[in-house]
Amino acid sequence: MQAMETLQFYFPIGWEHILSWDALDHQAFLAAMGACFLLSDWKKLLMVITAFTVGHSLTLALSVLSVLSVNSKWVELLIPVTIALTALQQWWGRSLDRSKTLLLYSSALLFGFIHGMGFANNIRFMLAQDQSLGWGLLGFNLGLEAGQLVFMTLFLLLAQGVVRGLTLERQKWTQSVALITFGLSIYMIAQRIDFF
Repeated sequence: MQAMETLQFYFPIGWEHILSWDALDHQAFLAAMGACFLLSDWKKLLMVITAFTVGHSLTLALSVLSVLSVNSKWVELLIPVTIALTALQQWWGRSLDRSKTLLLYSSALLFGFIHGMGFANNIRFMLAQDQSLGWGLLGFNLGLEAGQLVFMTLFLLLAQGVVRGLTLERQKWTQSVALITFGLSIYMIAQRIDFF
C-alpha cells in the first residue's frame, strides 16, 4: 500500500476505536479524565488527551514489534481499573491547578500504555503484516486523536451547558461525572472478573 492509502485505511480504525458503540470503556475514561475541565480549559485538556495518545501509541508500536506482550485478560481488567482511579482522582481533586493538571497528564500517559495494550492484540497482526508499519501507526493514531477530540469537544459543550446554563457548581459537575464513571468502571470490573 502507498503511504496515503495506508493512512486512509488505518484512520477509520483509530476513529472507531473511540467513537463506536462498543468503545464505552474509552469513552468512560475520557469522560472521567475530562470531568474537571470546561471550554476555557481546552488547552490543558488537549495536553492531557495527547498524553493518553502518546502512551497508547508507544504500547501499540512496542506490541507490533513484539517487544511487549501482556496477557489480554489482565489488560481487559486493568482498563476499567484505570477508569476507577481517574474518577477517584477527579472526585478528590478540589481545583484545576497546576499540580492537578500535571497529575492528570501523568496518569493519562501511564493509563494510555494500559489502554494501548487492550487494542494491541486486535491491530497487531494487521500492522505486522503491513509493509508500511510507520504509516499504519500514524493513520491509526491520527484517527484515535481525532475521535478523542470530537468526543471531548461534545463533552466540554455539555459541561459548559450544565455548569453555566444550569448554574451547577463546577465541583458538583466534576464529582457527578466522577461518580457516574466510577460506577461504570465497577460494573465493567465485575463483568471482566468472569474472564478468569
